Amino acid sequence: MCAKLAHMAELDERALGARIREARERAALKQGELGALVGLERTAVNKIEGGVRKVTALELSDIASVLGVRMSSFLADPVPALVSHRSSQGLDTADSKIDRLLASIAADVEFVHSLAAEELGLPADEGETLQRPSTLADADHLALQVRDLLGMDARSPLHDLVDRTASIGLLTFSRDLGVDTADAGTILLRHGAVSLVNSRNKVGRRRLALAHELGHYLVADEYTIDWRVTDLPSGGDIESRLDRFARALLLPEPGLTAAWDQHRARDLRETAVVLASEFRVDMATLARRLEELSLVDRDGAFLIRGTTTTRADIVDLGLFVPMDLEGTSLPLPYQKAVLRAFRDEQISQERALELLHDTFAEDDLPSLRPRREDEIWNFVS
Repeated sequence: MCAKLAHMAELDERALGARIREARERAALKQGELGALVGLERTAVNKIEGGVRKVTALELSDIASVLGVRMSSFLADPVPALVSHRSSQGLDTADSKIDRLLASIAADVEFVHSLAAEELGLPADEGETLQRPSTLADADHLALQVRDLLGMDARSPLHDLVDRTASIGLLTFSRDLGVDTADAGTILLRHGAVSLVNSRNKVGRRRLALAHELGHYLVADEYTIDWRVTDLPSGGDIESRLDRFARALLLPEPGLTAAWDQHRARDLRETAVVLASEFRVDMATLARRLEELSLVDRDGAFLIRGTTTTRADIVDLGLFVPMDLEGTSLPLPYQKAVLRAFRDEQISQERALELLHDTFAEDDLPSLRPRREDEIWNFVS
């Protein structure tokens, strides 16, 4: 708290007031409504937002709680990509659920990076930006480039997608965002980027969404929210080309063709079930990729789209059931960095659990080493 108070003293009252106003407007509250919720007159809220009246730490804490944001979000400099995105949207546009979560996760990662950058492993520089695909052929070529970047050959199934994307600076989180909302979103940080994937979707669709977000990251799109990536038509816009890239990344032509030849003696339904499991994709993605590679016709693709993998299939065919991006999940480097900051006593137990999004219980945290008496005196001298 002392560090926050020091930062408050340094932060210009007008800038702090502007951040409070923006957060209030995104929460769709009027000044009087906010004031009533935190025990302030509307005129006091107006003066705080205008930088005329100072806000105390307790008042700021209450305001943050009511607006559903962390107090630190008012005090830390926001991620440039987030500022750019919100400026382009205008203050009259309310943030969606995924917008708010992405902003919160980005702030968490930036904070953790300031404490344990080595554990987090984000790139020190911006790195090479790959060329944005202008054709579907470009999208296929980009998939080959990215497989090489991820240390993958041109044939093998890409099973450890989350870990491999983290190795090049894209940290992927998942959360159940519910139905009728975005599949995923990505925001560039000062170092690297974070993606948030909707875990309500089935695992194949989640993996396709992440592959799509990886494309946005590598062509340096500052801020993206993607809806229904599996439903995009094959067209000339960047989203459809990145969707093609995602399919080619997860279902590389040489590997898929070889697997198709190996299993095609089975009936079409069983072949589809085996291939979807082997490459860990959903049936819609598999059907579309097989059709665009002319391995099935339209009728065959239609049959595959309607196929559902059953428990009997899993048992009879010895299939693996992946758990990628299940529920609330955090990338491993991020978890390690939070634990490092906790071990080094840079953050409290409560803050560590908060940063770990309640995926850890108190007993899951490591024990802190006992301090020698001379070390304790160093804190009070």
